[in-house]
Amino acid sequence: MKKLIKPKAIIFDVFGTVVDWRTSITLQCQESSEFRKLNIDCALFADKWRGKYRPFMYKVGSGKLPWTNLDDLHRMALDELLDEFKIWNLTELEKQNLNRAWHSLKPWPDSIPGLCRLKRNFITGTLSNGNVSLLVNMAKHAGLPWDCIFSAEMCKAYKPDQKVYQMAISLLDEKPQNILMVAAHHSDLLAAHAAGLATAYIPRPLEYGIQNNHVDNQDVSFVDIMVDDICALADTLDS
Repeated sequence: MKKLIKPKAIIFDVFGTVVDWRTSITLQCQESSEFRKLNIDCALFADKWRGKYRPFMYKVGSGKLPWTNLDDLHRMALDELLDEFKIWNLTELEKQNLNRAWHSLKPWPDSIPGLCRLKRNFITGTLSNGNVSLLVNMAKHAGLPWDCIFSAEMCKAYKPDQKVYQMAISLLDEKPQNILMVAAHHSDLLAAHAAGLATAYIPRPLEYGIQNNHVDNQDVSFVDIMVDDICALADTLDS
């Protein structure tokens, strides 16, 4: 670990870092009678749905789409994906319910115990591209003990746009170096570092499943701490 000022606030990327989106979406698709009837590979469906995440966000960032929150981007992606998989018999209500699967993702096993420990000594919150209602519903469903919810929706820009990190700095009313950004993705941490935040990298090798596990262990200058999970982060910060 590099020399680091002990933070006053710790903010987390959520998808992949705190919650296991792939397993959660796969299981919820498997519960659909239509998916079972058509013998759909639900893990592949989950991967392809998530794979549309960045392309749709880039359309917003480039101005090809007006500001659109993540729920609505997920729905646009879902509509495309249902056509690609030739799933044409879902009712509108079934589509809405499936899209809300992103509101009830399950945490990684270390997430809740680690966050509860950190919460004792630090302000903890999200800094996510998820919209506010999604993040609040997810927290209630999973028992994630956030002190605050910061969402890209609040500044109408998506990470890694600097507006998102600057928003968190402003709302926390702290010096950037007193805020620790935690993520499982180097691109997020690179942007956080550019904003002056301290950074912690938590690899999640199973984010994309056991067949596609990959951990980027390279020593990069924009990562201040690398730990195995959120409990290990609490150990490192003596929480």
